[in-house]
Amino acid sequence: MPSFDVVSKIDIAELDNAVNQTKKEISTRYDFQGAQADVVLAPDHTFITVKANSEDRVQTAKEVLLAKLAKRGISLHALEYGDIEKTGLHNVKQVIKLQQGIPVEKSKELVKLLKDSKMKVQGSIQSDQLRVTGKNKDDLQAAIALFRKEQDRLKLDMQFTNFRD
Repeated sequence: MPSFDVVSKIDIAELDNAVNQTKKEISTRYDFQGAQADVVLAPDHTFITVKANSEDRVQTAKEVLLAKLAKRGISLHALEYGDIEKTGLHNVKQVIKLQQGIPVEKSKELVKLLKDSKMKVQGSIQSDQLRVTGKNKDDLQAAIALFRKEQDRLKLDMQFTNFRD
C-alpha cells in the first residue's frame, strides 16, 4: 500500500552556517559598533539566543538572522519567538525556539484535515511525524498538495519523505 511520511526537520549544518554568517555580519556592521550584540545557537540545536544592549539592536540582529536563515533554505515556520527579556546591566535577549518534529496537536489537525477533505487516505501519528497511506499514489499526491496549501495557515514547516509505491 503506497504511503509517505510528513516530517518537520531543520538542516543543522545550514542552521549553523546561518548563525555564523549572522555573527560575522553583526561584527562588521557600522550600526553595531560598540554594541555587545551576539547570536548564540544552543549546543543541542533547540534554540537560538539573540542578545544585545538594546531592544532595537536585538530586533535588527534578529532580522539579519532571519534573512540568513531564509537565504539558506530554512523555513521561518520552524521558528517560535519568545518575548524580549531584560538580563541585567542594560542588556536584553530574545530566545527563538527551533521546531524539530511535528507536535501532536498539529498532527491531529493534519489528520482532521485529511478526514474533512473526504480523500481516500488515512493518517497515523507516529511520535513526531505523520504517516499517510492510501490505495493509489494519486490520492497521496492530492494529500501532499492539500498540506502544502494549508502550510501557512497551520504555521508548520513540512517535508514529505519516504514516498513508497
